[in-house]
Amino acid sequence: MTGKHGYPDKKLKTVMDAHHVPANLQEQVQQLSAFHTYAAPGVLIGAFMVDYALELLGVSTDDKLYGVCETPKCLPDALQVIAHCTTGNNRLKVVPIGKFAITLNGPSDKATTEAVRVYVDLQKMKKYPVLDVWYANSPAYDKHTMGDRLQDEIFSAGREILSYEKVRIEVRAKKKWKSVTCPGCGETVPDYLVVGGHCGACGSMKYYEKI
Repeated sequence: MTGKHGYPDKKLKTVMDAHHVPANLQEQVQQLSAFHTYAAPGVLIGAFMVDYALELLGVSTDDKLYGVCETPKCLPDALQVIAHCTTGNNRLKVVPIGKFAITLNGPSDKATTEAVRVYVDLQKMKKYPVLDVWYANSPAYDKHTMGDRLQDEIFSAGREILSYEKVRIEVRAKKKWKSVTCPGCGETVPDYLVVGGHCGACGSMKYYEKI
């Protein structure tokens, strides 16, 4: 299978071996690529980011973790596959800020907790010209002629393009709620999601029309 950037997924192991990517991370990259449906540059960078965050926290993929992702593109999949923070288990929050960054922390019974934030450092990326123009969404990047080199630079860079900071975040406690019926559509929703007396589908979050 060939990815959107002209880079055959079957060659992933060969390239990762050439850049001495650890075996456990190689396995996670393969799983992540399959989950995403192809080895997108963003998910490959995301694998290094989550792996780095785990090490900084001193935890493993077996630990219960909570993640925040600052972009909805590619990066959330790395948190879901590697750290098992998913939207379904309520341990992943996606904040569409537009930055390629994640925050990871463990459980806490307090109102706030310490976490680690890992992000792509634009100054460090200057060392990798193809990666730099791709990340900037520059017209100078041509996926048809530069795709192989892009992925090669990603594995060559690894963590070198990343920086981190220790942060404090609010703990997302479970909300107590009751079921209420929306007068607009007649369907039930949690009370804390009702705005102006109606559910989101009857208000600002409406995304469909009945046919």
